[in-house]
Amino acid sequence: MQARQYFAEFLGTAFLLIGVVGSGIMAQTLSEGNVALALLANAIATGCILFVIIATLGPVSGAHFNPAVTLAFAMRGEHPWKAVAPYILVQLAGGIIGVWASHYMFDLPILQTSETLHRTGSHQWFSEIIATLGLLFVIFGGIRHKPDTVPALVGLYITGAYWYTSSTSFANPAVTIARGLTDTFAGIYPGHIPMFILMQIFAMFIGHIVLNWLFNPAD
Repeated sequence: MQARQYFAEFLGTAFLLIGVVGSGIMAQTLSEGNVALALLANAIATGCILFVIIATLGPVSGAHFNPAVTLAFAMRGEHPWKAVAPYILVQLAGGIIGVWASHYMFDLPILQTSETLHRTGSHQWFSEIIATLGLLFVIFGGIRHKPDTVPALVGLYITGAYWYTSSTSFANPAVTIARGLTDTFAGIYPGHIPMFILMQIFAMFIGHIVLNWLFNPAD
């Protein structure tokens, strides 16, 4: 069973990055320089793939596809700590494979690093706190009150958060690292990755305190 869980996390994270990076490449190619149109297409495609992978793989692995989510579940006592490191490793591997698969599909050099320099600064770091807290709010609020709607809730949240966060809502350390390996529309300069991840993990700790209180099933 564990092997299936790990493979589901690997596969789901790979498809997530294919959705993010592949749609970003297609959007940039077809939008003829219209960044707003490219972002809209990128956001919709990402929301769609999130709905699909959570709905189909959730029963297998829990559909984390995100180290911050895995850590949040472990801190709540709802995911075994011994499985945290394997989950994170396969999420990271899946994200990287997803980026490389996207490059190959669009006939781009497979090995790249991003030169996108605008994803940094205190405003974007704060944005990642909001983005990650919002994602955890949707997940744990959905599980508490409407568990069957979680795939749609997460997909809709990320589609919207692409637009209302200045960072375009990475909210996922595995996604952040993988996006450092693509010099396309979805990329982030590798030197800017550590602060994004630090903010995401910081938000996860805030969420652990606030959301456990907010959605406490004992109340």
